[in-house]
Amino acid sequence: MRTIKCIIVDDEPLAISLLENYVRKIPFLELVFSTENPILALEYIQHHEADLIFLDIQMPEITGINFMKIVGEKKKYILTTAYSEYALEGYEHNIIDYLLKPVSFDRFYKSAVKARERFPETENKEDSYFFVKSSGQQHRINFSDILYIESIKDYVNIRTSNDEYIVLDTLKSLETQLSERFVRIHKSFIVNLDKTKNIGVKKMVLLSDQEIPIGESYRSHLLNKIK
Repeated sequence: MRTIKCIIVDDEPLAISLLENYVRKIPFLELVFSTENPILALEYIQHHEADLIFLDIQMPEITGINFMKIVGEKKKYILTTAYSEYALEGYEHNIIDYLLKPVSFDRFYKSAVKARERFPETENKEDSYFFVKSSGQQHRINFSDILYIESIKDYVNIRTSNDEYIVLDTLKSLETQLSERFVRIHKSFIVNLDKTKNIGVKKMVLLSDQEIPIGESYRSHLLNKIK
């Protein structure tokens, strides 16, 4: 999973604290710097790597619009402000989304997913592992250890040979990162074909003797994968 390095620039300490908390909850975001001072943010960008900037538009020293003009299109932005009238001018720059304060986590997460779609994956789908954030820690999971992945509301349960990891993510997102040996067989399940014992009419049995349902609309795709 590609990690997006984030900066938060906002002149309101409470707004920074809220966004920091949101970033920590999302596996594919990594907070590398946050500040109330846009000048310090400009200095940081000159000497450190960063992909995405959560940027307040209305700040005293340098407005968010002027900040983007200085940095340019080498960075991507998600704008945050309490004033919706600034949105139109912001969209003239290289921004991904616009968040109106107070920002809810649901809206923030949708914006983060939109940002991920704008950053190309640097790792090949055939890579043998990825990292996920679960229980406050980053875990390396080898593809060969995964039995199946189950969707549970806003989370997924990645079940391996020895453990399970509850991760804030979607099956659709994970499908783009897994190798070709994984297949969606149900609206709520992705399975590792290498862990399959047998395939019936309505269910698949894995080597762990775990039974996974096969959705009717996914069956033809599954059969094409195993030809």
